[in-house]
Amino acid sequence: MSTGNAYSSDVAFTPAVKAVRARKGSRAAYGRMEEKGAWQTSITPDLASFIAAQTSVFLATVNAKGQPYIQHRGGPVGFLHVLDDKTIGFADFAGNRQYISQGNLADNPKAHLFLIDYVHKKRVKIWGEARIVEGDEKLISQLMPDDYKARPEQSILFTVSAWDANCPQHIPQRFEAADVVAALAERDARIETLQAEIKRLRETATQTT
Repeated sequence: MSTGNAYSSDVAFTPAVKAVRARKGSRAAYGRMEEKGAWQTSITPDLASFIAAQTSVFLATVNAKGQPYIQHRGGPVGFLHVLDDKTIGFADFAGNRQYISQGNLADNPKAHLFLIDYVHKKRVKIWGEARIVEGDEKLISQLMPDDYKARPEQSILFTVSAWDANCPQHIPQRFEAADVVAALAERDARIETLQAEIKRLRETATQTT
């Protein structure tokens, strides 16, 4: 997808952004980043692994009047699919039938994906274009998570133009409920084993005195 930008990061670093940086003293540092290659424009194996491990994503779109909208999409691990080094796809589950994102994409295909991993304090921003695919049952079957209790209505395909991984600063560390439950169960099992061992040792000590 051609963007006409001098650097891949220009998808976000517009002349207005660069002017603010020049005024506030950070333009030179970002200029050096641009000269070193700016942002990745294809999905790397590391990014693909990160995407595949997520259970949540935020999709940003803009309507014809320039009004932005952010919508959350979630599912089990693996609900986001990397189809090739430029394409991310996921099943769009039936919801409240507002269709704001779909309407926005009909006016303007440019979109943004924001992924955040609270456990490892990592976030990834992905710029590109998105489109809704209706009536393609084969594609829905490919994207639909196994045994997930949701009704797929259509599919969303996102074409990557550039992406960047942010630093972990200010990301609160949070854990998935299932991981916490598993950790507590492991702890409780260990406590039970230790208590049984203490009881055995006490009984042995009593028998030898």
